[in-house]
Amino acid sequence: MNLNDDLQTIKGIGEKTAAAFAKLHIHTVNELLHTYPRSYLTYEDPIMIGEAQEGERVSVLAVINTYVDVRKVRGMTISNIGIRDSSGTMKVTWFNQPFLKNVLAKGDSYVFVGTVKLRNGSKCLDHPEYYKLEKYREMTTELMPVYPLTKGLTNNTFVKAVKATRGMISQIEDYIPEEIRQSEKLMELSEAYENVHFPQNETLLVSAIRRIAFDEFYSFLYDLNKLKNKNITIENTHKVVQGSAVNDFVNSLPYKLTKGQWEAIEDILADMGGDSVMNRLVQGDVGAGKTVVAEAALLAVVKAGYQGALMVPTEVLAKQHFTELTKMFDAFGIRVALLVGSTPAKEKRGIYERLKNGEIDVLVGTHALIEDKVEFADLALVITDEQHRFGVSQRERLRSKGTYPHVLVMSATPIPRTLAIILYADLDISVIAELPKGRKPIKNCAVGTNYRETAYKFLAAQVSEGSQCYVICPMVQESETMDLTNVVQYTERLRSVLPPNCKVEMLHGQMKAEEKNAIMERFLAGEIDVLVSTTVIEVGINNQNATVMMVENAERFGLAQLHQLRGRVGRGKKQSYCIFINGKPTKESMDRLKVLEDSNDGFYIANEDLKMRGPGDFFGIRQSGEAIFVMADIYNHADMLKLAQTILLKYGDTLEPPALVHKVQSQGTVL
Repeated sequence: MNLNDDLQTIKGIGEKTAAAFAKLHIHTVNELLHTYPRSYLTYEDPIMIGEAQEGERVSVLAVINTYVDVRKVRGMTISNIGIRDSSGTMKVTWFNQPFLKNVLAKGDSYVFVGTVKLRNGSKCLDHPEYYKLEKYREMTTELMPVYPLTKGLTNNTFVKAVKATRGMISQIEDYIPEEIRQSEKLMELSEAYENVHFPQNETLLVSAIRRIAFDEFYSFLYDLNKLKNKNITIENTHKVVQGSAVNDFVNSLPYKLTKGQWEAIEDILADMGGDSVMNRLVQGDVGAGKTVVAEAALLAVVKAGYQGALMVPTEVLAKQHFTELTKMFDAFGIRVALLVGSTPAKEKRGIYERLKNGEIDVLVGTHALIEDKVEFADLALVITDEQHRFGVSQRERLRSKGTYPHVLVMSATPIPRTLAIILYADLDISVIAELPKGRKPIKNCAVGTNYRETAYKFLAAQVSEGSQCYVICPMVQESETMDLTNVVQYTERLRSVLPPNCKVEMLHGQMKAEEKNAIMERFLAGEIDVLVSTTVIEVGINNQNATVMMVENAERFGLAQLHQLRGRVGRGKKQSYCIFINGKPTKESMDRLKVLEDSNDGFYIANEDLKMRGPGDFFGIRQSGEAIFVMADIYNHADMLKLAQTILLKYGDTLEPPALVHKVQSQGTVL
């Protein structure tokens, strides 16, 4: 076996399992080893049931004191047992695992591992792991990796596959010379992969993660450096001088621009009217009004006789921008078209033809914009919205649709400026610091799980007043190794506790694109009152009628990501609220969430996030930084980002990153 072999060369992986791996873009041994665990679990010594506290992940050694009760509820199979030890009793529940009736027997002893919940005053475990004591004792010495999964693939299968390829890790060559590794205290690459997949202890795991984070940053900056060097001497062949047209547009708006919006527009017009091609980032907090800045830039380009393109990460967001631009530009005679993956083939062909003939002025869409068939007559401006969702090569492919067009990228990710300068090294930066006037500040509260019932009543009250709500959960389904509040189960729970006329639906990343789009469109149309979702809604919904954002297990997310999620509410005239449910009742986690309770300023929160993160975050859900990175996080690994920049500046293009890492990062692939 070697690194480039097909996955089916691994013993135990047949056609069906290989197909499941393929859904995660894993086809070879090399791709398997470059797919890192999402998190790691430790297994502590068992405690007594009486010591177990709500919200804590615990291990209890107990005896089963009831027969397995299996029943059907709304199409779901629910299996219940009772367990006890000398200190108390507990109810244990599993979903869609009816086979447990033939596995668990009354009188047997197991170690049950899960998160404690209180239901009707009694302690419960939902969907816990269970082990015989001898097996569990072995596990207390290990760190258990938790891999990204999909339908038909269990964590146990993933772990076995990686173990079967362990001998291949030594084939991974290091492109960083030994003297640099020693001087910068970087772990050797093969050793890093060994310890990421098979961590001997927490210290080695942290060092391994830091090394891989360095590689991801270095690869990203390596690409940016090549782009920057290529763009530095590009002459501006699309000079745009349209100050009067932009003034007319701004005067037509039903509101006044902020100082930051005006300055960003002036920066853009100066760039596009200058001698060199524009490469600019507009960075503004959630709700800062970046869209109108993009609209002004597009209008200026079209009035100068050219075309513009706007690429966004989701179909729903693309349709929203299309609707907004069509409405705003109608009075100015600007022709706007929409191109997304679900656009019918016949309609696509018509768009391709009109675009090539110059009959479309502005094209709005998703990744469909970078397909080979898309040809512009004279593209002068490309804009990518939510920049952190696109990789370097995707931005470059859109740019290649024209002859050196101007580039404008926008991001609401509140990155500290020192890190933004590194991450966006090829771009000039405009910052919109203030929010438009008239926006009511979001009211925030960070609370424990005992507040949940009160929160449900608040959701119901908001819905009765005609508003809509989001509830965010960190997982889609309970896995073998983690027990967090999940979307499927939570949706059922809300349907049972909220009034019958309250329409509750769920949304998660494992749904097909058409299904996700349909759910989001129904939510926008007011047909759904409460949307239970994973973080897929972090980008892509602008619903001005949504007034409540409730986040379960909020302690599992980075502060910057929670702020991004919070940005889905407070977009209209109604007072909006954000409720952060802290599932880990410790002073440390509550103090962290209090930062969000006390401030709506994304840049302040980002800097606090940077100060407060630590190695302990590696053992929960991976905190979200720039989405184009798999293991790296700009907050946890700010020192590695700076080191990657230092080494790149010192050694230039002489140290080329490995092809697969380069491919993963440049394409923005999240495995």
